[in-house]
Amino acid sequence: MLSHLYGPAMLGRTAVLAVLLVSGLEFSCSSHNQTGTAGGNSDAKSAANFSLKDVSGADIKLADYKGKVVLLNFWATWCGPCKIEIPWFIEFNKTYKNRGFAVLGISMDDDGWKSVKPYVAAKNMDYPVMIGNDELSKLYGGIDSLATSFLIDRRGKIAFVHLGLEGKDTYQKEILSLLNDRSTVAMR
Repeated sequence: MLSHLYGPAMLGRTAVLAVLLVSGLEFSCSSHNQTGTAGGNSDAKSAANFSLKDVSGADIKLADYKGKVVLLNFWATWCGPCKIEIPWFIEFNKTYKNRGFAVLGISMDDDGWKSVKPYVAAKNMDYPVMIGNDELSKLYGGIDSLATSFLIDRRGKIAFVHLGLEGKDTYQKEILSLLNDRSTVAMR
């Protein structure tokens, strides 16, 4: 799926990223799309519905989460930024679950459950994790880099998009802005 993107040139970029992270500099290559934020902007793009099996074999449908704020995260077990973000997402899920928030993880690992199941167990990922595919990637504009995350408002509209590692505080502010958005509170 994504393995064709990571050749020798990527190894050089990975080394640079590692040096930046170790030296304490923040690496952020995010793109914000705020068209679906507070105020109910009708131009916001709807998040594409999907139905995938989670680790336990249960069907997970994005449509079942309408009325909730959803953090949809495309990730992989080998992805450095993903390893940083996942503990934050676990924390957000615990903290905001009772306020109508949910995290959904879509692994893009080429070997599927073989590497994902042990990873999910080892990291105690307490939110639904599924295996993505090229078809789902295309529905979300083509997932070309990991981590890629979409924050979806209660109406099912994409409010924020992050490509690469984004700061925990940024995610928290965006989640709270969507949870506190009075124009969508009736959607609960």
